[in-house]
Amino acid sequence: MSVAQKIATCLWFNANAEEAVNFYTSVFKDSKILSVARYGGEAPSKKGSVLLIEFQLAGQQLLALNGGQDIPFTDAVSLSVSCESQAEVDDLWSKLTANGGRPVQCGWLKDRFGLSWQIVPTRMQELLKDPDEAKRSRVMLAMMKMVKLDIATLERAAEGR
Repeated sequence: MSVAQKIATCLWFNANAEEAVNFYTSVFKDSKILSVARYGGEAPSKKGSVLLIEFQLAGQQLLALNGGQDIPFTDAVSLSVSCESQAEVDDLWSKLTANGGRPVQCGWLKDRFGLSWQIVPTRMQELLKDPDEAKRSRVMLAMMKMVKLDIATLERAAEGR
């Protein structure tokens, strides 16, 4: 692994890792493909096809593996994205749910490859750390009713409106 960080998440794809990585790197700023390793003719894929891609999303290094077996993603693992504004939440939500992705609940979505994402405003994280327990509770209850998270609604809940 040529990446500088010691631990990187590895995403398992059947045969479409390259398509997924190209999509993900188009969605996030400060993203790029770092390296591509290809099969040399050994199983489970044909010679020259993508085995492993090292890539970076918003500065975070990840791996994408074409594992060759149908092992789907589960909700037990998701990628969480901290967003500084509602515009960023809306933009990422729109891009990641496009072309077969789908909204889930409480800021979660699945992209067209089946990977789960949490699109989370940093403002919500701040509100959930407030020392006022009642405020935190109102924010949590408001969030639980949402699909895509809305900062203004969370702030109104925090204020008790």
